[in-house]
Amino acid sequence: MHRLLIIILSIVLIASCRSTKKIQTAISKKDTSAKVVLQGVREDSMQYFRKMVSEINANRIQYNTFTSKVNIDYEGSDGKKYNINANIRMYRDSAIWISANALLGIEAMRVLITKDSVKLLNKLEKTYTARSVDYLQEITSLPLDLFTLQDIIIGNPVYIDPNVVAFSKKNNTITLLSIGNWFKNLATLDAGNNSLLHLKLDDVNIARNRTADLNYSEYENKKGFLFSTKRRVSVTEKTRLDIILDFKQYELNEQVSFPFSIPKNYDRN
Repeated sequence: MHRLLIIILSIVLIASCRSTKKIQTAISKKDTSAKVVLQGVREDSMQYFRKMVSEINANRIQYNTFTSKVNIDYEGSDGKKYNINANIRMYRDSAIWISANALLGIEAMRVLITKDSVKLLNKLEKTYTARSVDYLQEITSLPLDLFTLQDIIIGNPVYIDPNVVAFSKKNNTITLLSIGNWFKNLATLDAGNNSLLHLKLDDVNIARNRTADLNYSEYENKKGFLFSTKRRVSVTEKTRLDIILDFKQYELNEQVSFPFSIPKNYDRN
């Protein structure tokens, strides 16, 4: 259960793992990829789309605190399906607190993530676990820290690099391919408002065969900003993980607290 929750916290948003042979064939090495995909593309056009990446980052949701209630459907590599409800609280650049409920509304897990640590209370098994923040990377095989995880939860773009090497515009969508230190990121955007529709992440190191899809849908603007209330997550490396997140309630800049006391009878891992 604790591994499931950490994975959910660490990815919170992705879908349908498909192979990316076309991308991997055209872009096998970062230092040669631009020559392959930029052939015949006008530099002024590329500057325009690089500018768009800057605008996307400038349109990130700004907040001090964030609270939400989210329903999570999860299917593991064993084919088993689970459903949990979670309460999430965040203080920007400081902490993420999550309380996850199992059947009958019983709290099963409480998690507190800071810049330096990950702490877990497994209330079903009465255990307490404390690790460094590197635990996020160990358990998810993704380059995660507190700041990236907060962006993922609130719906801000992640791993989009200014190094745009290809683009296309079709109907009402724009697709950008950028290459960063970790991922080749194929981002699909709504041409009308630059909201994210899909992120396809593939490891720059193709030997790892790590891939992830993040789908954003059912946007609404009830709080003065666009927010994706439905996200679908899929991550594959050695095993496959599928998650659907349905945000039922969310608020910005309300007062938050992070209760996290360790009962004396809990075993420490």
